[in-house]
Amino acid sequence: MTQSPVIRLDLDEATAKRVADVLEEAFPFGEASISAFETGPDAWRVEVYGGPDMDAGELAAAMRDALGPESAGLRLEPGVIDERDWVAKSLEGLKPVRAGRFVVHGAHDRSAVAPNAIGIEIEAALAFGTGHHGTTRGCLLAIDRLLKLRRFAKPLDLGTGTGVLAIALALAQKTPVLATDIDPVSVRIAAENARANGAGPLVRSVHAGGFGHPVFGEQGPFDLIVANILARPLVKLSTGVAQRLSADGAVVLSGLMTIEERMVRAAYAARGLNVVAATRLEGWSTLVLTR
Repeated sequence: MTQSPVIRLDLDEATAKRVADVLEEAFPFGEASISAFETGPDAWRVEVYGGPDMDAGELAAAMRDALGPESAGLRLEPGVIDERDWVAKSLEGLKPVRAGRFVVHGAHDRSAVAPNAIGIEIEAALAFGTGHHGTTRGCLLAIDRLLKLRRFAKPLDLGTGTGVLAIALALAQKTPVLATDIDPVSVRIAAENARANGAGPLVRSVHAGGFGHPVFGEQGPFDLIVANILARPLVKLSTGVAQRLSADGAVVLSGLMTIEERMVRAAYAARGLNVVAATRLEGWSTLVLTR
């Protein structure tokens, strides 16, 4: 089984956010994945995941170079992860998550899906998005509300992870969905999950970073773009999102902490996209934007 390096740092909140910001700027888009999250009162963890062609020593050295003198006081804990160990070992012990018409569940909870609900079966994998994270649930709630207002003929799931959002759109509308990610493992897993949920023919999974891939020109403009990634990548992608969105399109953004909301709002407002709805769950924000 393919393994990838991971470096973990346990820090206070201010240091964790500063370190995460520096690393997000230092690593080219797609070279590494940086996550910062709260583990307790003023206790935060920064996790940095490298690609399978990089070992933990190389990842740690690159981090120290990026952080400069500040790295001297940090304890970098290196490790490796198997392809299906990133989010959790499994969904065992976790209850199904309900978000509007959608129910995200593991194989052990298939019976928990009501006849009128849309079940999405996802086991833990090397990509975020089991549905138990506040950002994924926020996105599903936003999608559910938008689908009550209109249909979307050309949806894009940007940074698809496990494919939860693309699968939700495909199953709810019976409409083709483009699902892209910078991580090839996530692209493969999203495709597997789509097939397992009966949405395989409708979900096209593509390995693509940013908006440089020709698939965006071939299939755009998109009338719905959902992106559940981190705040700084969302800001960097704001120009591309605005360019690839149809005139009457909607955008759903998440992966940003509530304290980062103002920064993301400002970046998209500068591109003519304004927030029309916001949901805040577990310290994370989900934003719905239109022109």
